[in-house]
Amino acid sequence: MFPIRDHNPSERVPFVTLTLIAINVVVFLAGLALLQTDRQLSQFYFDYALLPARLEAGENYSALLTSIFLHGGIMHLGGNMLFLWIFGDNLEDEMGHLPFLGFYLISGIGAGLVHYASDPGSIIPTVGASGAIAGVMGGYLLLFPKARVDIFLFFIVFFRILPVPAWIMLGVWFAMQLVSGVRVDAGAGGVAYWAHAGGFVIGAVLTVPLWLRRGAKQFWQRTDGHPPHPEATYGRSSVPVVRKR
Repeated sequence: MFPIRDHNPSERVPFVTLTLIAINVVVFLAGLALLQTDRQLSQFYFDYALLPARLEAGENYSALLTSIFLHGGIMHLGGNMLFLWIFGDNLEDEMGHLPFLGFYLISGIGAGLVHYASDPGSIIPTVGASGAIAGVMGGYLLLFPKARVDIFLFFIVFFRILPVPAWIMLGVWFAMQLVSGVRVDAGAGGVAYWAHAGGFVIGAVLTVPLWLRRGAKQFWQRTDGHPPHPEATYGRSSVPVVRKR
């Protein structure tokens, strides 16, 4: 189950979301161009990736921030940026540009701290925007639980694109992180499950004040759990058409 788009593109240009995507892509491409040897790559990760053992030793706290903008491969980068694009624009629209940027960075740093707490002695370098993006997903779930998200469903030889409410897709994703975090040793398999789960909870908690200011349950009643603007429609061409007010 993989999300490919939502039905509620933001009404305003999501400058911060686009900038974050651009920064992540540029940093990844620069790494490909500049880090030509294993020694250079190892030193780069030592300096900028999150190594819990270094935090435990009182070193390199800046990695809580720098690691958010690093990725281990093109699929890692592409998947994270797709999730950020799908869920980030609506949250930025609702929060405002600078508050959304602060929210994103705090979620990412908080997710890194949760990962550190799950295995403080780990010497495995951790990179990726997944924790910060999990925060975006947690905030999205609180504000827009019924927003429709198209998921690509694949099971052996069966595959199909299905629209589902955000609460189903995000709820299943969060449950998978919790179950995997309990069953898998921290950092095993190359996935920081507790960072994902922690970022998700942090993002939801950080969004509570905004949700309350909007009226809490009354906000859901006014918007029916969707972003408060017209939905996009997807025809046979798969090109979204947004109705104008």
